[in-house]
Amino acid sequence: MMDSLIRPPVSLAGAAASDLFVGGGGGGGGGGDGDISLRALGRARLGARGRRGGFAVAAKLRKVKKHEYPWPEDPDPNVKGGVLSHLSPFKPLKEKPKPVTLEFEKPLMLFEKKIMDVRKMADETGLDFSDQIISLETKYQQALKDLYTHLTPIQRVNIARHPNRPTFLDHVFNITDKFVELHGDRAGYDDPAVVTGIGTIDGERYMFMGHQKGRNTKENIRRNFGMPTPHGYRKALRMMYYADHHGFPIITFIDTPGAFADLKSEELGQGEAIAHNLRTMFGLKVPIVSIVMGEGGSGGALAIGCANKLLMLENSVFYVASPEACAAILWKTAKASPKAAEKLKITATELCKLQICDGIIPEPLGGAHADPSWTSQQIKAAVVEAMNELKKMDTQELLKHRMLKFRKIGGFQEGIPVDPKRKVNMKIKEEPLLGMISEAELESEVEKLKQKIVNAKESSTEVSDSGLDELIEKLKKEVDHEYSKAIKTMGLDERMSTIREEFVKAKQQEQPLHPILMDKIDKLKKEFNQGLSGAPNYESLKSKLDMLNELSKVKNAERVASQKEELNRKLKEVLERPDLKEKVEALNAEIEESGATAPEDVDEGLMEKIVNLKKEIDMEMASVIESFGLHVEAIKPASIDTSSQIPVSEVSAKMGNLNKEINNKIEEVVNSSDLKNMMEMLKMEIVKAGKTPDLSSKNKIDALRQQIKQRLFEAMNSPELRRKHEELTAEISEVLESYGGSNGSLRYADTDDSSKHEESRVEVNVGGYGN
Repeated sequence: MMDSLIRPPVSLAGAAASDLFVGGGGGGGGGGDGDISLRALGRARLGARGRRGGFAVAAKLRKVKKHEYPWPEDPDPNVKGGVLSHLSPFKPLKEKPKPVTLEFEKPLMLFEKKIMDVRKMADETGLDFSDQIISLETKYQQALKDLYTHLTPIQRVNIARHPNRPTFLDHVFNITDKFVELHGDRAGYDDPAVVTGIGTIDGERYMFMGHQKGRNTKENIRRNFGMPTPHGYRKALRMMYYADHHGFPIITFIDTPGAFADLKSEELGQGEAIAHNLRTMFGLKVPIVSIVMGEGGSGGALAIGCANKLLMLENSVFYVASPEACAAILWKTAKASPKAAEKLKITATELCKLQICDGIIPEPLGGAHADPSWTSQQIKAAVVEAMNELKKMDTQELLKHRMLKFRKIGGFQEGIPVDPKRKVNMKIKEEPLLGMISEAELESEVEKLKQKIVNAKESSTEVSDSGLDELIEKLKKEVDHEYSKAIKTMGLDERMSTIREEFVKAKQQEQPLHPILMDKIDKLKKEFNQGLSGAPNYESLKSKLDMLNELSKVKNAERVASQKEELNRKLKEVLERPDLKEKVEALNAEIEESGATAPEDVDEGLMEKIVNLKKEIDMEMASVIESFGLHVEAIKPASIDTSSQIPVSEVSAKMGNLNKEINNKIEEVVNSSDLKNMMEMLKMEIVKAGKTPDLSSKNKIDALRQQIKQRLFEAMNSPELRRKHEELTAEISEVLESYGGSNGSLRYADTDDSSKHEESRVEVNVGGYGN
């Protein structure tokens, strides 16, 4: 509606137009019947139009929405928080928030429904159901207690995000005597997601700052769901400098999913704002206490969380990445968030164990939203206690305390193998391509390893086998690759594939290799060996094969040396046994009493004792040697005059030569196609027979074994080998007689059995125990 106000014409004779506008009810010039109130003009839209000899003023009024100023018309000076609290737009909600039931709380709703039904029945019927109601309420409280004392990490995350959970300003107005909010970062605008202000607790002034979420959808949109922009962090930074200048201790409240990550925030320097806050907080000379009251997400939480003390509400969480984000990264689905929440260690209890959180503030059963006032009082008590402790420190001690709190967080261990289960989602180490490693690199690795082994021997330290084994495996792969490359360049790859398929097929069908297939394999092998020297990669293959053989010899030498060292240690333990030492000392005493100075002076009884003791020691040492898988052939006594005997080294050389000849003969027979076929047939028969062979299979296996043994015996029983063996046996007998043959030496091997030459031999000198 528009109202019009038309004043009568006013004479302008003898007066200026401005003289007509006077305040109050006084008259104006020109007769005094046309004065206009200034208040009326201030509320009206003025317009003028000319008339004959005067003018008229028209005012048009329109209805507008009255601005909602936080300051009331009649402010109450005794209001809680002081008269300035009227400036805060944060007022009690007109409507009570709707109850929200979380998924894991639904079983409790059954008890609540039953209690409501019983009460309704009692009201309708007028009967007394107090006992039933008390019983149901007891069960409800017990179920509530059991549920909230055994919460899983993901359940605590859901409680921390509860829509009805008390916000920063709820707690601040509950714990402060007076509080006034301070706005703006003086560089942009006032971010509602971060609230700062000065308040008092028990007469002490503190600077408060925290993330502010909304209590309903409208407030959440205004507060951006508690996700600050750079202006919010810069506002907090301004208040930190303000508090540091005036000596106000700082209390920060953390409750944010993280900093707002939109394009505009990044353009305005979100990362720089957070980093600036982190750097500044470590240099503030006043005590800082941070309380995580909901969820603390990543750098957005840490930007106001670099404190001397970090306290957490019982059902709050503090994380670098939300469980849903972590699950999406590691398990490619947000449904794995319960598992991620458990692995991330984000609850107050877990963070206390990791020394990230300094204390846990209890919450009522059902969460902080079940009793916000009680929760606020618990926060107040914890903050006052922490501040009293920090106020006792001087500035340097306070800064060092804050620095050490963060320096002690975390730890690492080196040299501990990773559990294979934890390697599942780790990036697989890329293996170098075969053939791409140059010979120079391989030679360099081999030389470094050899030098390392030499240095270890000189310093008498143990060498790790892992490096040697890895290099041997690498060389084996390289040699196999070079062989494959040579076969391909020689044009034998197709024949090799065909023969391999036939060989695999014969193995799968559990059939002995056909003589034709064996002949094909022999021909391919001969052709390959003959043409290998002409292959383009022959030099590379030969070089790598030489390196592999060299390293294999080194590994074998290390194994032999280690075994020899262990054997000597065991033999030394035998010789140092107290009972043997006593017997040897007693025997030495008897020899000294008898006055014998040479073996021929020893009487028969004393010699028998010496022989018996030597037999006992020989048996002990032989058992030790055999425990290493070695064969004891002969143990020859020392300390015998050897001036007229055949040199032992000569006999040993002859034995070695005979061994080589026998081994060569055996290898020649084994490599023959006939014996190979027989051995393949024997393998196939054993596989067919299984663990419980029948009589027919046993006979076939025994017959094949007998034929193979007969072939080997015929090979080793050639006239030339027999002659050499007989000559060597005669020389050994001569040597043994010169050593006193029957004086107690052990002789476990039958010299007539030529097959014994295939086994290892160990000669141990046990003579001269009295020396």
